[in-house]
Amino acid sequence: MIGYYILIGAIALVSWLVSNTLKRKFEKYSKVQLRNGMSGAEVAQKMLSDHGIMDVEVISTPGRLTDHYNPKNKTVNLSEAVYNQRNAAAAAVAAHECGHAVQHAQAYSWLQMRSTLVPVVSVTSGMSQWLIIGGLVLGGAAGLGLGWWVAAAGVAMMGFATLFSFITLPVEYDASHRALAWLKNRNMVTPDEYKGSEDALKWAARTYLVAAIGALANLLYWALQVFGGRD
Repeated sequence: MIGYYILIGAIALVSWLVSNTLKRKFEKYSKVQLRNGMSGAEVAQKMLSDHGIMDVEVISTPGRLTDHYNPKNKTVNLSEAVYNQRNAAAAAVAAHECGHAVQHAQAYSWLQMRSTLVPVVSVTSGMSQWLIIGGLVLGGAAGLGLGWWVAAAGVAMMGFATLFSFITLPVEYDASHRALAWLKNRNMVTPDEYKGSEDALKWAARTYLVAAIGALANLLYWALQVFGGRD
């Protein structure tokens, strides 16, 4: 148990460090104004147009770092700062979210797999740990009847959430790759602006990597608690 808390604490610390570094990077590159003078919204519209995507709407959404692509209603949702600002960070985020729209339009397999798991994970992720704990209380650690089956069901649910975290990695890295390739090939940014965009997206991707590692560590711990006690 102590080892588990040390591991989770270490992962939480790394997550905090990566998250804070990401915020600093975005603040830094938010000061690098684009030579072409385009806002994040205009960059997004341009990238969608260049890829022949005409059925996706670019809209502004409240909050900070709330940017995302919604495949259900085909909208690129940009936080207010990204939507209106004209800097390297805004260009990077806008292009990244449009990268997801391009994935959707081209039926990118990893995005399709992640979308398939969304309804499952949305239901199971919040209750998995409670099922495991409840099952263990009922005797699951000793492999006893109903308690074990309840705990095992919880581990299976947690497994779906962990799988989702790892499937998210290629989706996010590929979206960033598409974004950076487009920014460079279309000469949307200067070399210095490109370096800022690349660095910002690199740190954004690392947040997903840390989250996936944390999800795996949590799954392995609880799986050991449930299955490790069986004869």
